[in-house]
Amino acid sequence: QVQLVESGGGSVQAGGSLRLSCAASGYTRSMAWFRQAPGKEREGVATIYTSGGDTRYADSVKGRFTISQDNAKNTLYLEMNSLKPEDTAMYYCAARLEWSAVNWYRAGAYDYWGQGTQVTVSS
Repeated sequence: QVQLVESGGGSVQAGGSLRLSCAASGYTRSMAWFRQAPGKEREGVATIYTSGGDTRYADSVKGRFTISQDNAKNTLYLEMNSLKPEDTAMYYCAARLEWSAVNWYRAGAYDYWGQGTQVTVSS
């Protein structure tokens, strides 16, 4: 069983930065960050192959967000820069026991989820 606990959310002005963390327990093959704004579907933000370090990003965050991991600490990170009001959402950490670059952005492809951390960006 994999347990995920996110932290690091908060409120920031547009153009600011935040770093999210996700402490993980248990074996995973890939991990990802998703976000969900009120009234919208949960969308994939970024993913990382925990063994190889390969990454993928949603077009909306490329060049602004960076996903990374610290294997020694079993922790996943999401560094978010140049934040925009449209980045406002609940951010979730997710994990699964496989790696695929094809369906990484689909919430249904993941087996384990954290409780979420709120990110609010004001204009």
